[in-house]
Amino acid sequence: MRRLATAMSAFAALLMAMTTAGHAVDANYPTVVVPNRIIYPGQEIPAQALDVVPLRRQLPNPAAFVMRPEEAIGKVARSTLLPGRMMYVSAMREPYMVETGTTARVLFVNGSLSIAMIGVALQSGAVGDIVRVRNIDSGIVFNGIVMADGTIRVGAS
Repeated sequence: MRRLATAMSAFAALLMAMTTAGHAVDANYPTVVVPNRIIYPGQEIPAQALDVVPLRRQLPNPAAFVMRPEEAIGKVARSTLLPGRMMYVSAMREPYMVETGTTARVLFVNGSLSIAMIGVALQSGAVGDIVRVRNIDSGIVFNGIVMADGTIRVGAS
């Protein structure tokens, strides 16, 4: 009985070593990223919540799964991510720079002319997303592109 317990604890230690980030992974197998705890929708994905594990089979479409931690760190979960389960790329999104109902600086740029105003975002959006905005003064609704600094840019087309 004691040998069985020793063998089982050695096997459990081997499994932990295979699934813990930072340990050597067999170069013959591709790796995949899995969460080591539950990550709920809307939560940002931190580096310490991810493990890199070897994959013992070929994937039909590897581009659909997160293969490197850098692809997931800092993103926001769209759906619940379960521990030990492979993560789809589509289960994550970029963090929003503009939230629905918040005010944002709106810039209209056309050549050397630039006009700044304050608007209310009618949609949440990440960098590069097109969102609807309402001008606080006139009430006019228009579309703009979310920029990296959190402003919304509108241009003449």
